[in-house]
Amino acid sequence: MPLHNIFKKTRKNSKPKPIPLVVADIHEKNSLVISQLKKSTQIKLLIKPLKIADYIIGPVAIERKTISDLISSMISKRLIQQLSQMQAYPKSLLIIEGDLQEVLDEEDNISKAIRGLITSISTNNQASIIQTKDYEETAKYLITLAKQQLKPNQPISLHSRIPKTKNEQKQYIIESFPNIGPKKAQLLLKKFKTLNNLFSATEEDIKEVLKNQTGEFKSLLDS
Repeated sequence: MPLHNIFKKTRKNSKPKPIPLVVADIHEKNSLVISQLKKSTQIKLLIKPLKIADYIIGPVAIERKTISDLISSMISKRLIQQLSQMQAYPKSLLIIEGDLQEVLDEEDNISKAIRGLITSISTNNQASIIQTKDYEETAKYLITLAKQQLKPNQPISLHSRIPKTKNEQKQYIIESFPNIGPKKAQLLLKKFKTLNNLFSATEEDIKEVLKNQTGEFKSLLDS
């Protein structure tokens, strides 16, 4: 009869980890990118007819072009139409797959046209552009993008390190004001002792340390 370990912790109602979804257009079904995505256990792949884009991941519409596809769609002006349609989504991405530099090094009309196209797409915010060397790298980018959709948006911190001691923290706060470095921050702390004393001090008192920067300091406190 097997013994039951009463000290072993059991997980109750543990939720399975969510798996991000990659939706691929049916025209991509025979591509090597799809074969790579099918091998991945990190995403769920759904293949169906898409009116817009080759892939949809969350709010992102993605168009994938090999070098030959890029050139032919550029000549036929189909790419511009596709990029325009992708604007229906909050974000759009163009993946250029293959050795683009080899084409650009030719210095012919095609290379000039591609440069102009890429510049236009980037500057007009039609889409972000990623260049990949092959289908394997394209699949890796798609998987990475899908996994990122599960992460909650975190506010960006302006501080990379928060000091531990109170004096360091006070100096850190003062240094966050424009044009105040460690030396002036230390002088202000030496004179006023506390942040409350500093922030409630008169302009004349602060001027002894900050000189002509006092007005900017006070206006930021009062704004």
